[in-house]
Amino acid sequence: MNKHQRIKKDKEFQRVFKQGKSFANRQFIVYMLKSDQPELRIGLSVSKKVGNAVTRNRIKRYIRQAFLEMEDELVPNADYVIIARQQAATMDFHESKKSLQHVLKIARALPKR
Repeated sequence: MNKHQRIKKDKEFQRVFKQGKSFANRQFIVYMLKSDQPELRIGLSVSKKVGNAVTRNRIKRYIRQAFLEMEDELVPNADYVIIARQQAATMDFHESKKSLQHVLKIARALPKR
């Protein structure tokens, strides 16, 4: 993920929250907003309730890597905000990726195979 593919500003997060649609499973909440950007952008939010800094950073790394691997399959011109729930703290990378794929299929951001 390049830096220009990340949502950093609070104003951008709020726009996705207010205008986008949300989809969820037990581990993640995904807000998706189609935009006029040429490529997808992601914003990550992991609460302090999820765990200590090491755990939160590990979850964010897993999400970024999963998006990097699924980038070609995803809807390209959209903004995604991913919120991790507490159950995400106990998962390894493959479980996290599978859970993200599940919620993105619900959001129709990934084609069903």
